[in-house]
Amino acid sequence: MSKKQNQQKNDWDRSGLPGWTYHSEALFDLEAEELFRRRWQFVCHVNELSKIGSFKTIDRVNERGFVIRDQTGKIRAFHNLCMHRGSRVIGEPEGTCKRAIFCPYHGWSYNFDGTVRGIPNRDTFGDVDFSQMSLKPLDMEIWHGLIFVRFKGSDQKSVSEILARFHDETSLYKIDQMVPVEGSEWLDVLDANWKSVRDVDNEGYHVPQAHPALFDLYGQNYEDEPYVEGTSRSIGTFNVKPSKKWSVRSYRKILEKNNWLKLPKLQSCSWVYMGMFPNFVLGFYPDCVIYYYEYPLSANKTIQQGGVLRHKKETRANRLARYLSGRIDRDTAKEDQMLVVWSSEAVKSSAFSGICLSDLESGVKTYHDHLRELLPVVTMQEEPKEKPLSQVNSSLLK
Repeated sequence: MSKKQNQQKNDWDRSGLPGWTYHSEALFDLEAEELFRRRWQFVCHVNELSKIGSFKTIDRVNERGFVIRDQTGKIRAFHNLCMHRGSRVIGEPEGTCKRAIFCPYHGWSYNFDGTVRGIPNRDTFGDVDFSQMSLKPLDMEIWHGLIFVRFKGSDQKSVSEILARFHDETSLYKIDQMVPVEGSEWLDVLDANWKSVRDVDNEGYHVPQAHPALFDLYGQNYEDEPYVEGTSRSIGTFNVKPSKKWSVRSYRKILEKNNWLKLPKLQSCSWVYMGMFPNFVLGFYPDCVIYYYEYPLSANKTIQQGGVLRHKKETRANRLARYLSGRIDRDTAKEDQMLVVWSSEAVKSSAFSGICLSDLESGVKTYHDHLRELLPVVTMQEEPKEKPLSQVNSSLLK
C-alpha cells in the first residue's frame, strides 16, 4: 500500500466513545428513554402464543408489557399495568390465561382485548366509568413471525421499513413457520455496561484469538458489514480447509449432506447475522435460527438473553446439527461475556485513555455513530456536570 493510500485509509476517527459513557447513571437514564422506551424491542415468536389466552411478558427499563392471543386469534400488546392501582395484571413471564386476565392484587379482570370484564365490589367506586379503564395498548408489529413492541411513541420507522433490506434473505429461512426450541431460552446477568456487549458483538477482529471453535468453523472467511440506517449484517462462510475440532468437523459433515430448506449455496454454508439498532440480533444458520439481545438494569449491570428457533418437522440429522451448532454457540457466548466484563471494567481504570479501532472494527465505529447521532452528548470527552445531562443533549440536538 502506498503512503497516499495509507493516509486515505486512516482518515477516520478510531477513538470510539469516551470512557465516562460506560459508567454514567445519568447517561443510563437518557439511554433508557431514547433507546429502550422509544425504539422497538423484541418480545417473542408468534408460535410461542399458540393458544387463545397464551401470553409472554416483557420488562425494559422500568416499563412492563405483555403480548397475548385474544379470542379471535389476534395477537395484542398492552402495558402490564392494572388501571386500578398499577399492579402487574400478569405476574408470570409466560403462560396461558383461561377465561380472562385477572389482576393478582384486587381481582380486577380484563378481557383479552384489554377491556374491563369484572370489578369486585363495583358499587364502592361511585360513578367511575369503567368503559374508559381498558388496559393501555402498546405499539406492536410482527415481522416474519417475530413480535416487537414499543413503549413510547417516536418518529422511528416501522420494523418492516427498518429491516426491509433483509426481507428477501430472511424469507429463505421461513422463520415465520418455525417454533421455539423448548428449554433453549437463556438469560444471564452481566456486571457490565450494555454498550460493551454491542462493542464485542459488532466486530469479528477478536474471533481468531477469542473463539477457537468459531475460528475453526468460519474464521478465515468472516466479514462485518457496517451499521447502515439502523441495521447491520455479518457473514461467516465456512472455511475451505477441514476443521480440526470434533464438534465443528461433525457439524460441517452433516450440513454437506443435507440442505433442509434448499438454501442457496452461500447461505447453505454460512452463518449470517443481522442486527437491528439498538440491541437485537438474529443469527441464520442452515439448521436453525437464533436470536439474542441485551438491555440495561443500570449503568453497570446488564441482562443478556436469547433463544433458538427450529423447523417444525426436524429430521434426526437436523436435530443433531442443531445440537452441534448450539454447542459452538454456548462456548462462544461464555467467551464473549468474559470480554464484555473486562472491557466494561477497563474504563474505570486510571490507566484507561481510550480505545483505538482497527479497520476490521468498522462495525463498532458505525454503531457508535448511530449513538452519537441520537445522543450527541456522548461526543463530549468529559461528562457534563453543570446542567442535567438530558438538557445538554437536547441543546446539542438543536
